[in-house]
Amino acid sequence: MSTTLHFTKGHGTGNDFVLFADPDGLIDLTPAQMATLADRHFGVGADGIIRAVRSRNLEAGAAALAEDDTAEWFMDYHNSDGSPSEMCGNGIRVYTKFLIERGLVSVGPGETLVIGTRGGVRDVQANRSGYQVDLGRWSLDGGEPLVRARNLPVARPGLGINVGNPHVVVALASDEELESADLAYIPVLDPPAVDGANIEFVVPFEPLVTDGVGHIRMRVHERGSGETLSCGTGAVAAALATRHWAGAGAPNQWRVEVPGGTLGVRMFPAEDGEHVSLSGPADLVYDGEYRL
Repeated sequence: MSTTLHFTKGHGTGNDFVLFADPDGLIDLTPAQMATLADRHFGVGADGIIRAVRSRNLEAGAAALAEDDTAEWFMDYHNSDGSPSEMCGNGIRVYTKFLIERGLVSVGPGETLVIGTRGGVRDVQANRSGYQVDLGRWSLDGGEPLVRARNLPVARPGLGINVGNPHVVVALASDEELESADLAYIPVLDPPAVDGANIEFVVPFEPLVTDGVGHIRMRVHERGSGETLSCGTGAVAAALATRHWAGAGAPNQWRVEVPGGTLGVRMFPAEDGEHVSLSGPADLVYDGEYRL
């Protein structure tokens, strides 16, 4: 017996997603079904799958509600291979727009939408560029592994950063190096990350800082999805790593150019330590039906 899935296709700076509403948690897609749905030849095509489900109707949502009982909605995010992921910075902005456009939530000017994720509760607000999400505290987590990527002649040192999901950021010397890296192949970490990691390759603009804002370019290989046009949490990790390398006096605001557009990153103090936020657009492209 076949089931028809009503879905919406959306993207944030080219990082694209299939979204569907399942408030009561009744649609339990298998990893194979999600991988087929995300396949660009045999399915709809996407970097990830996002299910809109109320936190109380999902086992993973219990932790979100324990952290903040206003986190009514949970972003049930999976990579394009069907594997679950803790967080997605572009995805949560698109998810927010999906909830609003479908009338599942109402968010007034200046109000905050609280969303549960496997990486913790996240606060989202509308802003001039689209939406801004507070990704909470970050940490230097993952050491400094060597990174080998196809078409880069020697291994490069990386910096492990966690922003709710794991990243390794690699600094390159030029735009030519950045363009030559073949990220269709999974970069190799030495030592390997236990749970895998998203891997960002970064080149600073010259000058690095203009009018108090840092400016970098980035490409990314996402764990479970391959190279994508953009990675929101990756842009945040890349900005944090570049600030770390730049040292004292480096700015707390950054513009990150990715193949799919531009994202904004801001570091700011909070009661529990320094937080980091991500800003950028969110677009819903079309609605459709898919027979499982």
